[in-house]
Amino acid sequence: MGEARAGDLLAWYDRHARDLPWRVPPGANVRPDPYRIWLSEVMLQQTTVAVVKDYFTRFTTLWPTVGDLAAAPDARVMGEWAGLGYYARARNLLKCARVVAHELGGVFPDTEEGLRALPGIGPYTAAAIASIAFDRSAVVMDGNVERVMARLHDIHTPLPGAKPVLKAEAEALTPAVRPGDYAQAVMDLGATICTPRSPACGICPWRDPCVARAAGTATELPKKTPKKAKPVRRGIAYLGRTPEGGWLLERRPDRGLLGGMLGWPGSAWAEEVPEETPPLPADWQDVGAEARHTFTHFHLRLALRVAVIDPAAVPGNSALHVLPQSEFRPSDLPTVMRKAFDLAQGTADTLVDTRPHRETE
Repeated sequence: MGEARAGDLLAWYDRHARDLPWRVPPGANVRPDPYRIWLSEVMLQQTTVAVVKDYFTRFTTLWPTVGDLAAAPDARVMGEWAGLGYYARARNLLKCARVVAHELGGVFPDTEEGLRALPGIGPYTAAAIASIAFDRSAVVMDGNVERVMARLHDIHTPLPGAKPVLKAEAEALTPAVRPGDYAQAVMDLGATICTPRSPACGICPWRDPCVARAAGTATELPKKTPKKAKPVRRGIAYLGRTPEGGWLLERRPDRGLLGGMLGWPGSAWAEEVPEETPPLPADWQDVGAEARHTFTHFHLRLALRVAVIDPAAVPGNSALHVLPQSEFRPSDLPTVMRKAFDLAQGTADTLVDTRPHRETE
């Protein structure tokens, strides 16, 4: 029965496969580029296809091969990644690219075991690359696949506890022929037909063997263990502007949230209201607004302070530095820092514009 179900799904995929910039269409008789598959899978972790498309196109235009990416400056790659979130992915992206380029001759391993030995590649990503790029019979489990398996077999055990059972069911259905297309077909089925709300069961290629459809429970599945409420953390961000219009920024430590990214200097993020810890002496003014952002495990509320700062006061041996206005790109900032900039820019511009200017001789 498993092979028959796989054949039905592959026939559907041949007609309805999504057009994605990293995908080789079914029947094209062209092997997928492992570099493009790896890059797309890293970008797609915790991120939607709609968001990833533009980033993927930009990255592959700037760096068409893994060797090109490996040779790119860290700051440029981190800047282009800004907005995708989960910035440890970008740091591991560079580490992995450099291992492949410098130690493996630019060739990605073609097995799950070999891929998992690379920086930033876990079980899901290794299975996806092995299956899609190398047509290995690997079990690819993302949220779409979990939902399809839960409904196909009417499994009511809540996630994440149901993961082993769902993976076993997915493995039993994975065919020996065209496993890469099959893996993409199941993900496409979950993304376009077997959707979280209002699944289109009437046009599903697996409607007949689907136990949940017959039982009328499809919309209830998969069940999930209730999540705990996220705590709220607070902090202060200091947006310093030079009289010439430059911005005071800092490169955040490699470890931790937003690691390696440019950002505004500020306080620690804690549940208690933080103390004022300005990076430089200046007349710091309260913007009267806060930048709000939600991370995986908490909500962040950043109070904003702006001031005109003296660039000569910036210590030479610190993570602080002044970026001239001509070199400053808000798009290089992570999302929460860009929100802070959008809220504070007007006030900072006003402070600079109202500074008394020296008369020219």
